[in-house]
Amino acid sequence: MQVDEFKQLVKSFHKAGIEVILDVVFNHTAEGNERGPTLSFKGLDNKTYYMLTPEGYYFNFSGTGNTLNCNNPIVRGLVLDCLRYWASEYHIDGFRFDLATILGRDPWGSPLSNPPLLESLAFDPILSSCKLIAEAWDAGGLYQVGTFPAFGRWAEWNGKYRDCLRRYLKGDAGMVGQMAQRVQGSPDLYRPSGRSPATSVNFITCHDGFTLADLVSYNDKHNEANGEGNRDGGDDNYSWNCGAEGWTDNADIQRLRQRQAMNALAILLTSRGTPMLLMGDEFGRSQHGNNNAYCLDSPISWVDWNLAESNGALQSFVRALIHFRHRHPALRVNRFEGPPSALLPCSSFHGSTPWNPDWSDESRQLGWLMSADHAAPSAGVDIVYVATNMAHYATWFELPGCPEGYEWQLCFNTGDPHSPVAENPTPFSDSGLLVGERSVVILQALPSG
Repeated sequence: MQVDEFKQLVKSFHKAGIEVILDVVFNHTAEGNERGPTLSFKGLDNKTYYMLTPEGYYFNFSGTGNTLNCNNPIVRGLVLDCLRYWASEYHIDGFRFDLATILGRDPWGSPLSNPPLLESLAFDPILSSCKLIAEAWDAGGLYQVGTFPAFGRWAEWNGKYRDCLRRYLKGDAGMVGQMAQRVQGSPDLYRPSGRSPATSVNFITCHDGFTLADLVSYNDKHNEANGEGNRDGGDDNYSWNCGAEGWTDNADIQRLRQRQAMNALAILLTSRGTPMLLMGDEFGRSQHGNNNAYCLDSPISWVDWNLAESNGALQSFVRALIHFRHRHPALRVNRFEGPPSALLPCSSFHGSTPWNPDWSDESRQLGWLMSADHAAPSAGVDIVYVATNMAHYATWFELPGCPEGYEWQLCFNTGDPHSPVAENPTPFSDSGLLVGERSVVILQALPSG
């Protein structure tokens, strides 16, 4: 009944307006290297299905002992047949490809400028309506974020967005200029190849690595339970524990961690591009500092749904942010050059004074203003302003002036521990506001009166 059950699952999601993206792994098999078992492809045609060194050993660009020879015509046909089956039989809406740069390597591991498999996937008629999303790196060191052979079809997990946001969040030097690129959809990465902001799948965390709660609670990974002496998992987490490693009963540290999580989510959901959330981050799920828990079936890797109640304030904050994003087309503009508003630039950047961002390495403050005309001309212009302060002290931000007939309304303030979400936004008549230490404030401009 598994086939019928899954088909019904997809139908139910579609009925609820939810698309289904399938994570697929075509970069390796479970047969390991020369010491591994012979389960399937090794026994069928080892030289065809795997990338082999001249000595007959396995290239290991996947980190699992072997690498599929994806651009061999036989393997390419296998991949296409699999995806066509999922698309035609199950009506899957798209695919996310694990370690997708491997799909663009030649039989000896060198990256191809025009990979046959990636081109075939992009132009296959059966897959024409499916979304194609690349994890644009692999364990062999090939990193193609912004340069992945997209053929006008592929989106990418934007690892540069993740790393930049994490570093800005914890107050690293020299991040303001990079943040300005990331929040507008990374034009430095995607505009040269003619791709749009939606190409950038923006994320803070994913199934690999720390959860958001752990990102603000641990400086280092704690993978002892995995049985590899804490050697597995990445070391470049760009995390900050806010003053204590792991669990603490210090109320000040707990409040700072909550605020840092809200800051990350507020920036993510006010960035142009395609936002992606890790399940459980909306209510503070933790893996107790383990950043490679795939091998565990234990409370470390389980989702504790009780957290949805005990961390209800965070979940309500995320829900409000999502509704806010849906209401504001200015945050979802999918062209780097516009469309321009009749009243304001499509995007602009600000510091503690309007139109004057501080790009220096010492700066920890950045504001961005997003603008777009509404689809209905009578609705006017949509305007959102975000002020971020990642310094350890409060900073006064002068606000950009609203167009005539508009006024600012305060919608979110992570520096307010009691009311981070303004339930009934009211006109904000002051010319500026004090943004607390390590805080994010979000305003919208609405017609006066």
